[in-house]
This record gives sequence, C-alpha cells and structure tokens, in this order.
Amino acid sequence: NMKKVKELLKSLTIFERCLWAVSTLGVIIAFLISPDKDYLTLISSIIGLTALIFTAKGYVIGQVLIVVFSVFYGIISYHFRYYGEMITYLCMSSPIAIAAVISWARNPYGKTREVKVSKITKKQVTVMIILAIFVTVGFYFILKALGNANLLVSTFSVTTSFVAAYMTYLRSPYYALGYVANDMVLISLWISATVKDISSLPMVICFSMFFINDTYAFINWQRMKKRQAMFFDEDL
Repeated sequence: NMKKVKELLKSLTIFERCLWAVSTLGVIIAFLISPDKDYLTLISSIIGLTALIFTAKGYVIGQVLIVVFSVFYGIISYHFRYYGEMITYLCMSSPIAIAAVISWARNPYGKTREVKVSKITKKQVTVMIILAIFVTVGFYFILKALGNANLLVSTFSVTTSFVAAYMTYLRSPYYALGYVANDMVLISLWISATVKDISSLPMVICFSMFFINDTYAFINWQRMKKRQAMFFDEDL
C-alpha cells in the first residue's frame, strides 16, 4: 500500500534519492531524443534503476523488481535479436532472482528491511567457477546455433550475469562488482546496436546509469558488512 511505499522512499538517503532521480532523468532524456519512442525500453529502464537502488540498500523488494525487469528486458532483447540476453534474463537471471528473494527474506538483518550480508566461502567460489564454465560453453554453442548478434560479447555477458546473480543469491557484496562487469559488456553491446539504430540509445544510457548504481551498491554493501559485523560475533 501507499504507506509502505512512502516508508521505503523515506528510508533512502538524500544521495540515494538524487542518484535515482538523476539516473531516471538521464534515461528519460535519451528516450525523448530518440527518433523511435520505445516505451517498453523506457519502462524497463526505470524499473531496473528502481530495482538497483533498493538492492543497493539490501532490500528484498529490489530483487522482486529485478524479476520484473528481467521479463521486460528479455522481450526487448528478442526484438534486437540478442538471444543471449533474452535467454539469460528469462531463463537464468529471473529464476535466480526469485531464489534470491526467498534467500534474502529468510535472512534479514535483525528486525530491519536490510538483508544480512554473508561471506562467500571457498567451496561456493569453486562451485560458481565450475558452473560459470559450463554456462559459458553451453551458451556459446546455443547462441551460435541461433545466429546471435555479437556472439562473443553476448556470451561474455551471459558469464558475468551468471556470476553476479549467483553472488546476489549468496548475499555477497561482490555481487555488485559482477554487475559492474556485466554493465560494461552491455554498454558495448548496445553501443553496437545504436550505431545501426539510434532507437537503441536509451539502453546505452540505461546501462551507463546501471554502472554508476552498481558501483554505489558495492560501496554501500561494504558499509553494511562493517556495520553488521559490529553486532555479530562472526567474521563477515
């Protein structure tokens, strides 16, 4: 309800509100100057930016919005023949985000909305690397068979997406660095599309804003980790 929405907004710092506002404004400006007004891209971008700011806070609602964003982005990627992006977000990122919603909801920090930060173990890193290799090789051949545009870049995007989503599920601060790497890949991917079709410009701006937001997320999660470590007798 509106009361909960207002409480969520009030929980954001002035900097976080400004970051969201500036990021959203950048996406809207890109939309307005684009000759082809793609409202689906605009809506998707705003949902994504809103998801990132709440995920940076460690709020479960952030992951719920990521699920919604994944559906929108999957549809957009299909339109531009970026099948890797479509499959990644609809068949991988979205399911992992749903798992993250459950994981985060079960591991709150005390009685706050904030999730409890976790330290990723060597075993989890090993599993992540092995799965990432299988995902990368598997998607490379799948995308090649589908005739995906920008095959190598799209494949690397799948890899970074998987690693970031996996660490998000594990509640590790390093999830943000995974998405920073993914943002860089996606920026290059959509610049390539923009050269052919200027209507793709909003997606370039969108992921540039995502890059800034994910960088902030890593910084804020480090603060969360230190703050939480002061109240728990475990090595975070």
